[in-house]
Amino acid sequence: MSGKDRIPIFPTRMALTTMKNRLKGAQKGHSLLKKKADALSLRFRSILGAIIRSKESMGEVMRLASFSLAEAKFVAGDFSHGVIESAKVAKVRVRTKTDNVAGVKLPVFEQYMDSVGSTFELAGLSKGGQHIARTRLNYIEAIKLLVEIASLQTTFITLDEVIKITNRRVNAIEHVIIPRIENTISYINSELDEMDREEFFRLKKIQKEEKRPAALPPRPRPPWPTPPPSLPKTRLLRPPSPNPAPAHQLPPSPPRARRATRPPPPLLLLLQTTIFQKPSARPPLHQQIPSRPTPLQTLALRTLA
Repeated sequence: MSGKDRIPIFPTRMALTTMKNRLKGAQKGHSLLKKKADALSLRFRSILGAIIRSKESMGEVMRLASFSLAEAKFVAGDFSHGVIESAKVAKVRVRTKTDNVAGVKLPVFEQYMDSVGSTFELAGLSKGGQHIARTRLNYIEAIKLLVEIASLQTTFITLDEVIKITNRRVNAIEHVIIPRIENTISYINSELDEMDREEFFRLKKIQKEEKRPAALPPRPRPPWPTPPPSLPKTRLLRPPSPNPAPAHQLPPSPPRARRATRPPPPLLLLLQTTIFQKPSARPPLHQQIPSRPTPLQTLALRTLA
């Protein structure tokens, strides 16, 4: 699951509860917005039908008003100047109301007549008074129909915008928000299941270790070997003869060579084999030296002397 299809959140049980509450709220909001969109669409279609009927009747009303005006002018002559001079205050007025449809406020225009007395009571008194009165009534009906059409058109445009916004919200909740929350819940559930499996495995390992018998105590380590005692100095270069000569008849020993600070590797091996042995396991010195010592053994014996 990619990170773009879910909400970045740490997988815990508290986060799982929060996501479930958000999913429930998103589903409830989607249901309410869907009902709102349906109610607005129903009102939108009814207003559309009213607009069509009003526009169809508008032609007939305006035709009657125009013909009655022509008849009044034919009978009474041109009376427009008198009407303009006597018209001081408007008799037909329009007021605005507000209609609430599923939480949407729609403007509604309403036409009404002012209570002030009419200024056209004496119009057409000499001739054509009946035709002028009929023309006045026909134009009042035309104005009333025009106000109704204006109210329906304004409500139609407002409803159209609101329905578009509501449908966008419904689609966003249905196709974006709810799938992301569901993917987040699935991710949290999978992570929690994995954590539970790890915890179960850890507990099983601990129980297995507790049931295992106690291991034997470790054996004590042997002490470090102590260095062997130093060998006694000897001047023998060859095995002693069965009849040794007196000490005053022994030949003089050769001059002692200068002791090297670091013996060469072959001499070190010889010293390790001859010195670092237990005294009980080491044979006597005359048995260690062959009848004809090698130059290396001779050098080692001189060094020890």
